Amino acid sequence: MSDSDIPRILIVEDEPEVRDALIRDVAPFEGQFVIEAAEDVDDAHAALASLEAAEQSVALVLCDHLLPGVHGVDFLIELNGDPKTASARKVLVTGQAGLEDTIRAVNNADLDHYIAKPWQPEQLMAVVVATLTDFVIEQGIDPLPYVSTLDGERLLEHYARRASDR
Repeated sequence: MSDSDIPRILIVEDEPEVRDALIRDVAPFEGQFVIEAAEDVDDAHAALASLEAAEQSVALVLCDHLLPGVHGVDFLIELNGDPKTASARKVLVTGQAGLEDTIRAVNNADLDHYIAKPWQPEQLMAVVVATLTDFVIEQGIDPLPYVSTLDGERLLEHYARRASDR
């Protein structure tokens, strides 16, 4: 698999120590996914423009809510409304989103999961595995390279069903 074929995980977090912790906690997925980090929505837009220019896809966005400028929920809603990024799995990682913002994220951003800060690394890993497994299945990506990293049982079941449908 060439680097341009590897889906991306985009982390959007303004606090450097929290961003570093998220990067550290998703590091086991490196190799299967490229991890990109942004400190705010403008930085995330620049990363997305670069990925689009290189014809690379975003598989998962882990996004804080309280960011300088545009809030994370608004960014996730924007991603969901753009055909180029709508298929990305979206996880809100925050301790600051109120009920109204969380409901907006669920209803308008097609939010896949909400993780409250501080998170447990095992909880984050489980969410990342589930959401990336969903992405691989829904995008019709060959699941075999991901069997050892993601939910191998679900991927193999999907692969077997797909093979029997042919």
